[in-house]
Amino acid sequence: MKKPSRPNLQRKQSDSKPLKLKGRYLDDKPASRVELKSRSGNSSVTGPIKRSPHAAQSHELPMPVVSKRGIVRAGNRPEIVEKSHLKDSGPVDETAANLSDEETELIYGRHSVQAALEKERTLNRIWITPQLRYDPRFHSLVNQAKANGSIVDEVDFRRLDQITDRAIHQGIAAQVSAYDYKELSELIAHAKSASEQPVLVVAEGLNDPHNLGAIIRTAEALGSQGMVIPQRRAVGITATVRKVAAGALENFPVARVVNLSRALEELKAAGFWIYGTAAKEGKAIHTVQFTGKLARPVVLVVGSEGDGLSLLIQRCCDELVSIPLRGNTPSLNVSVATGMALYEIYRQRGQLGFTLINNQGD
Repeated sequence: MKKPSRPNLQRKQSDSKPLKLKGRYLDDKPASRVELKSRSGNSSVTGPIKRSPHAAQSHELPMPVVSKRGIVRAGNRPEIVEKSHLKDSGPVDETAANLSDEETELIYGRHSVQAALEKERTLNRIWITPQLRYDPRFHSLVNQAKANGSIVDEVDFRRLDQITDRAIHQGIAAQVSAYDYKELSELIAHAKSASEQPVLVVAEGLNDPHNLGAIIRTAEALGSQGMVIPQRRAVGITATVRKVAAGALENFPVARVVNLSRALEELKAAGFWIYGTAAKEGKAIHTVQFTGKLARPVVLVVGSEGDGLSLLIQRCCDELVSIPLRGNTPSLNVSVATGMALYEIYRQRGQLGFTLINNQGD
């Protein structure tokens, strides 16, 4: 009697279902090569597919990945490479993408850009919404800037959000050359030529651009002739500082120095009297005489947000002053304290225009 034949349980290679990748079928040939397109779709890369040690048993191949340099790599997990930092797939503005360059700077906000336009600063490029483009405040200024060589682009709010990284731009932004810091000697000469009793502000170690911008705005509004900031461990003039200053920087020179204590000694030699602000150690500012025969050019030194004035800078000061507080709050914001101190200086000197305001009301 004939024995029944056993069914062939071994699966033939031809019966196995081929794997599909990017529209192509891969079989088990040892030297398979596939053509993959990068995510951008601009170029294709050809490379070998590497096998997993267990590929023969599981018929699984690791997913090839096109890296940032166009190299096909294999691994257990796909790697996603993001080539664009923009939040959508719109066209990339090369000028906007290079705004981090040290030679250029981005300003935004109506007051900041308007002040730059009125001062006829060199604006490399202006981005403005159609609504603001024909606003009476900007129409002639933008046309003049365009005549002087500025590139003017009409864009929507979404594009401005991309350019300014979603800052409060108010419908306009501009690319300008980096801020032109003054030399300390230039600042001293400017202050003395602008006023017989000039007032300069020196800030030690400010790290918040909002505080620096607020101090600049207040100091310029009250009549100060300029400011000195350190080059290290402190914020410089940035787009945020310009925005908060609301155009004051177009009329307010800033010097940046390497050594702040040496700068104070140079200011002393130029005839300035150095007042440092201190929370507890200082004399109440309303009891200090900023007028009279002994009145001199003034330098008001303010400290950092958290630590105030360092001991080294305190020793460089001729006198320490403070703002008396009556409530339970132990301290003031540095920009608020600076504004109050400057106000007291100009109040004593009678340079706040009270007489003019009272005459208008009579």
